[in-house]
Amino acid sequence: MTRSKKIFVGVAVVFIISLVALVYDISSKTTFPGSKSSVKDSVRKENHDMKDTIKSTLTPKSTARPL
Repeated sequence: MTRSKKIFVGVAVVFIISLVALVYDISSKTTFPGSKSSVKDSVRKENHDMKDTIKSTLTPKSTARPL
């Protein structure tokens, strides 16, 4: 093999190893969409536990003065 072929093979191997490492890193931080519970169930659970702690005093847009 010539020197340029050796360099090309070396760069290709490093590139493929880095791609495999990147794919493994990303896949370990995500979950398969089929394994998640339905969105409606998770939203329903979150809203049930939340309480209004601010007691907002803002006026509705319908009663605000037009510009």
